[in-house]
This record gives sequence, C-alpha cells and structure tokens, in this order.
Amino acid sequence: MKKKTLALTMAMALVLSLAACGNSNADVAAESTAAATTEAATEATTEAATEASTEAAEVVADEKSEGVMTYEEYMAADLDSEVVIEAYVQAKQSWWEDKATLYTQDQDGAYFIYNAACSEEDYAKLVPGTKIKVTGYKTEWSGEVEIAEGATFEIEEGSYIAPVTDVTDLLGTDDLINYQNQFVAFKGMTVEASQDATGNDVAFLYNYDGSGEDGNDLYFNVSLNGQTYTFTVESYLCDNTTDVYNAVKNLKIGDTIDMEGFLYWYEGVNPHITSVTVK
Repeated sequence: MKKKTLALTMAMALVLSLAACGNSNADVAAESTAAATTEAATEATTEAATEASTEAAEVVADEKSEGVMTYEEYMAADLDSEVVIEAYVQAKQSWWEDKATLYTQDQDGAYFIYNAACSEEDYAKLVPGTKIKVTGYKTEWSGEVEIAEGATFEIEEGSYIAPVTDVTDLLGTDDLINYQNQFVAFKGMTVEASQDATGNDVAFLYNYDGSGEDGNDLYFNVSLNGQTYTFTVESYLCDNTTDVYNAVKNLKIGDTIDMEGFLYWYEGVNPHITSVTVK
C-alpha cells in the first residue's frame, strides 16, 4: 500500500512538473511573439518616418520664394521677358571673365544659365546641390531655351541633387525636348564609326570634324534600333583628366555602353556626357 501511495505521489509530482514546464515554454513563446511584433511595429514606424521625412524634404526642395516662377511658368514665359527662378546647381560648365555657365535643376525641370555674372570667389561656392535664385532674361538659341548672358544670382539655403532620368526610349521622339538640360541616362547604346580627317573609321573625334587634339571636346556616334545619334564629352565640363574623357578615348567600334549626362539642346539633341560604362 505504501509503495502504491509513493508511486502515485511521484506520478503526480511529475505531472505537475511537466505542466509547469509547459507553462514556462508558453511564456517564452508569448514573449518571443510579443518581441517580434514590437520589432516589426518599430521597423514599420521607422520606415514610415523615413518615407515621410523624404517626402517632406522633397516638398521643401520644391518650394519657391515669393515672386519666383515655377518651372511651368518659366517655360510658358515669353522669350526675351524677365524671369526669376530658383534652382540647384548640378554641374558647372565653365567660368571666365567673371561669367559662369551652369546646369541647374529643380523637382520639375532644368534651367541652363548662360554666362551669368559671377566672381571667381562665388564660382567656387557653386558646388553640386547649391541652391541659387536667378534673375535674367529668357532666350532661345538654336532650339535651346536658356537664361541669357548677364543674369544675376544669389546663393540661398538648401541643397538638392537631381536623380538621373532614363530617357533611352525617348530618343528620336518629340518628347525628348521636355527633358532638355536635365541629368539623364541612355542605356544599351552601340558605338558606331566616325570618320576622321583622313577618312578612317574611328570610335571618336577630337572636335566635331576631327580637327582637334587631346584636350578638345570629344564627339562620338552611338546607335539604338537602327538610328544613329551624336554624343559629346564637353572639355569645359569634363576635361582630359576625367574618367569619362579617358573612357571615350578607349572606346571601340561595336562596344555597348551606358551613359549619363546633361541633355543639352542645340539644333536638336546634343547629350553632354559625364559618365560612360562599357557593358
């Protein structure tokens, strides 16, 4: 009888022990689930906050001061009329005799600033992203809409670097002009032959007619879907010490390349390339 009682007591103790162990495991599982839920909620909150912060930054970048035109208003303005715009320097084309030529852009479009009054000291301050307020006259030269020589500018608070826009599919269409002077990409282009001054097939030319030398602008032909286009590495923008200048000098006829640069418009599309990658 005592043996039966002892065995029963031990069995009950074992059951209670297992029950307690089960409760402990359940508690751990519950704690793990709660922690995972909290972590997921935290990640979601962080992601939402980051997106909201990014959207807020974009709104700030796109705000215009009183009296400043939007890009739409600028494009609708009459030629030779005075315009006031705010934009962000994306690249400096050139400076001499206290005049600066700039590629600038905002959230909605790009503005080419030609020979604005600019001291050498101020030119040094115009790093990519710098916000400026420009007052000048809108003009058009060989199809290129720009702010004419003699414009003035003020440096303002704010910074914005425009993302690259892939416009490859727009080559050969009328829509491409809507992206003039913007920072754009062209992908999957094939290098075609150009003819130098002696009639030889080459991958690039110094100057448009091959009459130049190292250090001058580079011109090269590329094709897509049976159509050929001419692209330029502008020495003022990217001289012969830059990666892109030397990349073009190393191109071979038949190479497939991706490119980035600024969509300058002179008697048609004239992309000024700042980056070339051979695929």
